[in-house]
Amino acid sequence: MSYPRRGEIYLVKLPGHPSDTKNRPALVVSLDVRNRLANDVIVVPLSTNLRPAPTHVELPAGEGGLKETSMAKCEQVTTLDKTFLIRGPFAGTINLPLMREIEKAIQRAIGIPI
Repeated sequence: MSYPRRGEIYLVKLPGHPSDTKNRPALVVSLDVRNRLANDVIVVPLSTNLRPAPTHVELPAGEGGLKETSMAKCEQVTTLDKTFLIRGPFAGTINLPLMREIEKAIQRAIGIPI
């Protein structure tokens, strides 16, 4: 049986947002063993609003199947029930150096010195 993998990008419905809000892509950051066993996944939402910030990581178009260059908003890391995953993965996983940047930005967002 298939399950979301760390580093894959999915189209998701973010809970707590108005129902007319468009669905958005999000990067799965939880570990594969957790993704396989739990009913939820940990994700970082992506945005095409490319505003630089210490907790944002730019993902170029094509990375993980993205159509447009996007920003991973690591300060918005959240847990989603798998039922909120609408479509995906887009295409494979993002590259390891980018995943390391995302990990550092999440640490920065929650106050862990890096």
